[in-house]
Amino acid sequence: MKRGFKWMLCCWAAALLSMGLGLVEGQNPPRDKATLLRIDGAIGPAISDYVVRGLEQSDAQIVIIEMDTPGGLDSAMRDIIQAILGSAIPVVTYVTPQGARAASAGTYILYASHVAAMAPATNLGAATPVSIGGSGGPPQPPGSKDADEEDEDNEGEAESSPSTAMERKVINDAIAYIRGLAEQRGRNADWAEDAVRTAASLSATAALEANVIDIIASDLNDLLQQLDGREVELDGETVVLATAELIVDRIEPDWRTKILEAISNPTVAYFLLLAGIYGLIFEGYNPGAMVPGVVGAVCLLLALFAFQILPVNYVGLALIVLGLLLIIGETLVPSFGVLGFGGIIAFVFGSVILMDTDVPGFGLPVGIVVTTATIAAVLLLATVWFTIRSRRRRVVSGAEELIGMQAEALEDFVGIGAVWVHGERWRAHSEVAVRKGQLVKIRGMHGLTLEVEPLG
Repeated sequence: MKRGFKWMLCCWAAALLSMGLGLVEGQNPPRDKATLLRIDGAIGPAISDYVVRGLEQSDAQIVIIEMDTPGGLDSAMRDIIQAILGSAIPVVTYVTPQGARAASAGTYILYASHVAAMAPATNLGAATPVSIGGSGGPPQPPGSKDADEEDEDNEGEAESSPSTAMERKVINDAIAYIRGLAEQRGRNADWAEDAVRTAASLSATAALEANVIDIIASDLNDLLQQLDGREVELDGETVVLATAELIVDRIEPDWRTKILEAISNPTVAYFLLLAGIYGLIFEGYNPGAMVPGVVGAVCLLLALFAFQILPVNYVGLALIVLGLLLIIGETLVPSFGVLGFGGIIAFVFGSVILMDTDVPGFGLPVGIVVTTATIAAVLLLATVWFTIRSRRRRVVSGAEELIGMQAEALEDFVGIGAVWVHGERWRAHSEVAVRKGQLVKIRGMHGLTLEVEPLG
C-alpha cells in the first residue's frame, strides 16, 4: 500500500515538473524567426502605431521593416525612430521592391536602423523638412551664398523676418538629428547633412559606395543570407546575427491600425467633420429624429480625434465651421444670398488652409474642396431661387387668400349684408347697392367683415 502511494507521488511530481518546463518553454520561445513589418506610403499616425507596436511585441531574433515611402509627418517619424533606438532586438530597414524609395522621413528611419539595406533600382534622400504653414519657397540653408548676401543686406532684421528664422531653426534641428543618427550607426554623416540642406538623393549603388547603407539585396532571401554572421551593436554589446535559417513572420496591420489609418486620412477626416456638423443641424431641425443627431455626434467626435493627431490649422477649421453655419443660416434668415455666399467664401478659404503641412499624402485635395464648395453653392442658389419664387406666388391660405376673390350675394343690401364664399356665409359691407345672386369682388377685410363691390 505504501509502495503504491509512493509511486503515485512520483507520477504527480513528474507531471508537475513537465508542466513547469512547458510553462518556462512557453514563456521563452526559441527566437528562430524574423518579424517582418511593412511601411508603404506616407508615414502618419497609423503607420507609427503599427511599427511601434510591432517592435514592442516582437519576440524574434531580428525585425525587418520593408519600406517604400515618399516621407511623412515629423512626429510619426520620430516615434518610429525612438522605438528603433530603444529596441532590444536588432532592426533592419529594407527599401524594397525595386523602384521603391525612402525619401524624406524614410531616410531618417534608414539611418536610425541597426542595418540599412536597399534593393537595386531604389533611392533615398531629399530629407529637407517641408515648409510648415505655407511659407513660400524652400528655406535657404545657413552658409549659402544667397543667405549670406541676404544677411549682409538685412543685418539686424531677424525680428522682422520670423519665417526665415523659423525655417533655419527647423533645418538646423533636422541636421543635428540626422547627424546624431549617422554617428551612432557609423554611417556617412556629411552626406546626411547634404540630404537635409540641399535635398540630395542617392541610388542604392551610390549609397552603398558612400557608406550610407550596408547592404544591397535583390530580395528578402538574399537579405537574410547577407545578414547571416554580421555583427551589430545592441545596447553597448556586439551581437552576431544568425539569419540564414530564420522563418519570416509577417505581421499585417490589424483592425485597429486600419481604422486609425482611415480616420487619420485628411479627406476622410474632412468629410467626417462635414457629416458631423450637418447631422447635428438636421437633428436641430427635426428634434427627436435621433438618427441624424447620433450619426452627427459620432462623426464629429471622430473628426476631432483625427484633427488632434493631424497637423491642422485651427484657423482653417474655424473658418469651415463658420462657413457652414452661415450657409445654414441662409435657409433660416433669407438674405438673398448675402449670408450664403459669405459662408461659401469662408468655407473655401478654411478648407484650403486646413492642413498645416505640404507633406505628401497629408494634404487636402483641391478637387475635393472645389466639389464640396460647388455642391454647397448649388444648394444655396436653389434655396435663394425657391425663396424668391415663394414670395411671388399668390397666397393660398389664411385671411389674405380672400382678398381679390369673388363671392355671391345672398340678399339685396346696401351697407351690411351677407355673401357666400369658400363654402361659408360671411358678413359683408358695400357702399354700392348689391342684388341677390350678384357676384361681388372682395377688396379688403375688417375684422370678420368683408369689404366688397359689385362686378360689372
